Amino acid sequence: MELISDGSWEDIGLGALEGRVLEQLVRLPAANARALSEAAGMSLPQAEQSLRRLEKHALATRTGDRPARWIASPPRASIGTLLARRRTQLARAENLTEQLHAAYEAASGPRSTRLIELLEHESEVSARYAGLLQSSAHEVLHLAKPPYVTAHGGGGGEPTVADGVRLRSVYETGGFSDALSLETALRGTADGGELRLASHLPTKLVVVDRREALLPARVDRPSAGSLLVRSSALVAALVSLFEMVWEQAVPASLETRLDTPAFERRSRSAPVDPRTREVLRLMAAGMKDDTIARVLGVSRRTVQKHVSEAGTALGAKTRFQIALLATEQGWLERSSAVPAPAE
Repeated sequence: MELISDGSWEDIGLGALEGRVLEQLVRLPAANARALSEAAGMSLPQAEQSLRRLEKHALATRTGDRPARWIASPPRASIGTLLARRRTQLARAENLTEQLHAAYEAASGPRSTRLIELLEHESEVSARYAGLLQSSAHEVLHLAKPPYVTAHGGGGGEPTVADGVRLRSVYETGGFSDALSLETALRGTADGGELRLASHLPTKLVVVDRREALLPARVDRPSAGSLLVRSSALVAALVSLFEMVWEQAVPASLETRLDTPAFERRSRSAPVDPRTREVLRLMAAGMKDDTIARVLGVSRRTVQKHVSEAGTALGAKTRFQIALLATEQGWLERSSAVPAPAE
């Protein structure tokens, strides 16, 4: 039988050392403290103290031998008693939680039950943001644009959610003022998150499990606070907004970055190589050369070479014409946006 993890014993109110001793004791008809200490890999005083605690919980019984020998109590009955006691404690904790929440609502008045709540202070916004992420069980939708507000009040890092929660983020490329901010966002894709990029976002937004949403109270003045939305109708509308933005945004991940700056010329059988296609996709999304270079991990000059050679192959002179003709040739999806002239 494999050993039970230390954390499992702590979950039912036993210490890790006590659990290790008990795991050895149940395998033996009877054993003294020294034999158990050696089997459990601990000192004799630790084993003796653990045995006394197990005896207190009725999980072990001491014989009258000299030296004393120990016998395990039937685990199903003895641990069952311990679990019943634990359930009673949890029930009391739940009752206390309800009493505290009732007191909170009585003090807060209608503020805490409104469908839309105004969070006026940055510290409150950060705390609610962290709380929303921690409470997520299924899905987090995230629109990120500068200035960033995170659970730690810091820079523009990808938000952290529990394992099994699907995270989809769209970042405004204007927020990537340096390579570090881009790398921080891209690392979220390595942890199972999905990242897309857009040249412009309508607002910052976080939607958790399609039940609550957090967004700025005023787009033009971030210091005006944020709105916590609980209205199912408004949350549904914000989800629809996110999905429209997500559909138009450009997928990005660590795997899409170019490994080398070399430009691979196209053959007749391959009208456009994957690297050029990626440059054109980002360009069609409205990104400037500097941003494309940061996203793909290459130099600005390499990006311009890809664009220039694509223009030559297509017979196009402007970025607008390149995007248009590339779409007609099937190099890009027809939903790709036609870029504005680069500055």
